Amino acid sequence: MKHRGKVTILILGLLITAAFPGSIGEEEGRMPNFVIIMCDDMGYGDWSRGGSPTIHTPNLNRMADEGVQMTQFYAGGPVCSPCRSALLTGRNSIRTGVISVFFPDSEMGMSPGEITIAEALKPMGYVTACIGKWHLGDRYAYRPLRQGFDYFYGLLYSNDMLNPNLYMNDELIEQPAVQSTLTKRYTQEAISFMESSKDQPFFLYLPHTMPHVPLAASEEFLGISKRGLYGDVIEEIDWSTGQILDALDRLGLGEDTLVIFTSDNGPWTIKKQDGGSAGLLRGAKGDTWEGGMREPFIARWKGRLPAGVVCTEVGSVIDLFPTCVKLAGGAIPTDRPIDGTDLMPALEGKEFPERTIFYYGYNHLTAVRKGKWKLHFAYYDHSKGGYAKITNWVIPDTPLLFDLEADPSERFDLSKEHPEVVDELTQTAERYKEEISSNAENQDLIDWFIYEQPFSLLVGMLEPTLVSSVGPLAPAIVAIFEIAINLIGAVAPVLVNLIEKATPVEGVLRWLVEKIPNNP
Repeated sequence: MKHRGKVTILILGLLITAAFPGSIGEEEGRMPNFVIIMCDDMGYGDWSRGGSPTIHTPNLNRMADEGVQMTQFYAGGPVCSPCRSALLTGRNSIRTGVISVFFPDSEMGMSPGEITIAEALKPMGYVTACIGKWHLGDRYAYRPLRQGFDYFYGLLYSNDMLNPNLYMNDELIEQPAVQSTLTKRYTQEAISFMESSKDQPFFLYLPHTMPHVPLAASEEFLGISKRGLYGDVIEEIDWSTGQILDALDRLGLGEDTLVIFTSDNGPWTIKKQDGGSAGLLRGAKGDTWEGGMREPFIARWKGRLPAGVVCTEVGSVIDLFPTCVKLAGGAIPTDRPIDGTDLMPALEGKEFPERTIFYYGYNHLTAVRKGKWKLHFAYYDHSKGGYAKITNWVIPDTPLLFDLEADPSERFDLSKEHPEVVDELTQTAERYKEEISSNAENQDLIDWFIYEQPFSLLVGMLEPTLVSSVGPLAPAIVAIFEIAINLIGAVAPVLVNLIEKATPVEGVLRWLVEKIPNNP
């Protein structure tokens, strides 16, 4: 994607601000602030109001009492990076090209041509900060300061990848990061940012590192939860959220700030007691059952949103972009499709349109939801064990149909009883896939994920062995591998196209050219 669209939206924002200087945020006396808190791998059932009997979350409960809890809110993907790109851009991951996770020193990242919430808000005078886990590319060109953020403090990728180093802006300040201190330090940094920005509108994006494994909590929280270390970690995040709410109230900003709490995908259940719970929902991180993508969600805005309301409308992280930009009086981009919709009518109890949610696993549309109905074209079979294994995905002869309002656990297939709904949702999915194919946005990044990243990871795994076995010849051998990767990346799409009609070796070839199972 070209940078022209990003420049255009910034200019439009400046023109709107100049033309209507007194109209934006006039009723409140100032433009609203935005705080988005996002956990990593927290499940639907991992807090008191989500049904956990042993994880105590008094601050999240208070936030819900003072605001709105949504019970049907979705992540932008079943793993880390896709959801983050969707949240920040308002676009499904198949549009941004971020169909899988980035690893340390990946040569690619989310396109700088994408427009993030931070970039859309800056023309209206917003100061912006990302404090926590980024995971949209760790090379210089893809870091937060090149995606609209004025300040960054945190990790560039997941805490189980290589050395999880701590950065301030572009400066490496701790190698490796002391993970037991991260939640507390993120909280301190977030409060300092709000204090220093209290006299101007701000956008604070706080994507926590936890409860992604390896789990770590500060000394004050170790051993306090009956749920073990996982519970300790969630209860520290609960404390952190309370500190941020209290700071906003102390600064007199509670009625000027929309605060949102959610998670990036479902719980990593293969980690057993170190992983979370999806509660009554089926599935987990890495799949597109409800447990993989339906997340906790709370919104608080004192004086604007009703208090103590449970909202059953369908929402998604892709809605946060248009919601924040519209509230700030900014311009929604018109040079690209935006999948999200303004969430405020749902949060305020007003009429809200019926939603269609597209569930993507990697670059495959595996399910679609419209209204109460969800249709699975493919599903992950957890009975086979393991995590993110291509061979565990099942394509049923007839798509599976579930009524999510009556059966949120997805237990009872109703495809035979409602063939007309199957046909309707199938057509909806086909139209969306045709649109995606026609637009072909960020195809270079999608192709990189499919054809090049797996082999780059393989070389990375082999390099230490080569160094120890062949010594000085290792760099030359690695260089040969990299040339081979580039060649494979060039010819793999052709190979896949040639065998698209299916041959006995299709499964083997696809495994080779699409993905070596990995650990996001």
